[in-house]
Amino acid sequence: MKNLFFLAIISLVSFQTYSQNVNKEDSLIIKKIYDTALLEGKSYDWLDYLSNQIGGRLSGSLHAEKAVKYTETELKELGLDKVWLQPVMVPKWTRGAKEYAYIETAPGVTSTTDICALGGSVSTPLGGLKAQVIEVTSLDEIEKLGEENIKGKIVFYNRPMQANLIQTFKAYGGCVDQRYAGAMEAAKYGAVGVVVRSMNLRKDDFPHTGSMTYGDLAPNLRIPACAISTNGANYLSSTLKLQPKLKFYFNQTCRTFPDVQSYNVIGEITGSENPNKFIVVGGHLDSWDLGDGSHDDGAGCVQSMEVLRLFKKINYKPKNSIRVVLFMNEENGLRGGKKYALDAKNKKEDHIFALESDAGGFSPQGFSFDCDESSFKKIVSWKQLFKPYLVHFFEKGGSGADIGPLKKDGIVLVGLRPDSQRYFDYHHAANDIFEAVNKRELELGGAAMASLVYLFDTHF
Repeated sequence: MKNLFFLAIISLVSFQTYSQNVNKEDSLIIKKIYDTALLEGKSYDWLDYLSNQIGGRLSGSLHAEKAVKYTETELKELGLDKVWLQPVMVPKWTRGAKEYAYIETAPGVTSTTDICALGGSVSTPLGGLKAQVIEVTSLDEIEKLGEENIKGKIVFYNRPMQANLIQTFKAYGGCVDQRYAGAMEAAKYGAVGVVVRSMNLRKDDFPHTGSMTYGDLAPNLRIPACAISTNGANYLSSTLKLQPKLKFYFNQTCRTFPDVQSYNVIGEITGSENPNKFIVVGGHLDSWDLGDGSHDDGAGCVQSMEVLRLFKKINYKPKNSIRVVLFMNEENGLRGGKKYALDAKNKKEDHIFALESDAGGFSPQGFSFDCDESSFKKIVSWKQLFKPYLVHFFEKGGSGADIGPLKKDGIVLVGLRPDSQRYFDYHHAANDIFEAVNKRELELGGAAMASLVYLFDTHF
């Protein structure tokens, strides 16, 4: 019994020593990753080019295709084992001429206001659309009001994001249905157009676009839909209370064309031990067209590219194959994410981990994990390694829209979680530009992603 006791003690000490050595080695590699990212980073330069030399990258546009070619070239210059383009058909919608709108309180008495067409909307009739306005705060209110109150009017959806929610993505999720399905629901009751309050917690004059749907409505029943800035929404709402018979005019010339060919951009470092097991890190290369798409999601793309560059720079040779995937068409169709997952399934590729950055280039706070309990328990044991870098947020939750189609039993899906308090100031708006991204915050995000990928590759 005494010998067994001493053997148990020796085994425990040996295990603790091994764990300390492993943690020490991990901490040294993670420090090297952070040092390299902050002292010799490349992500900010890539973002500068994407934003200032190419600009907004709406699916199906010339700018999107320029971004495909640019990122393909940059990945090839990193000396990866493989770089290729994955064809995917994407929708093509164009905004047309700059939108124009005004509020008319009496014949000839007008005040202009800032709007933009929602992505996928039809145009107004030639010369624009003018009608009385009815204000609502929910889709349910449309049904209650019915055709007798809605027909022939423009429906104004004015439910703001809930400001007392600390997690701003929850506030966004709580009101985005009016943007996505508002026109479809209003059209069923005879509305002639829709104006939607921008998904923005700040009061400003930037209208925020975003995707919408008409469902299975016949083309002749589809009505034009636009977003109005938060300042404009507040003014329209206040003026309606004083003059319920006011009219709203807007003109937009957007169009939808047949689908066109585009590509996901993929680069790979082939695994030294398990070349047929795949780790993915990525963001979406497309963006809306009003700004440069710097936060959404140029930042996520260049951070993902940086992960593989950092591994090459520090001479880390992964056990599993690691891919960067720059997905096309997340904003208005998710075609790239679906195509990547379908091809992976058809080729019987074994994906074990996927990490997406699509929440802006702000200071990283941690990650959310979509995985089983045993995997999460192991991942949480790494939390201490991130403490020196103030990346403390580890919890179960969602991951990312583009990697969601990869979901299966056993895979770990992860979303980078930066500070979200300023994200919706820029989301889908004309002020989502390069100058809105902080170089250090962007680089810290890429380093955090590379560190997590390293730990998963080494210890799973």
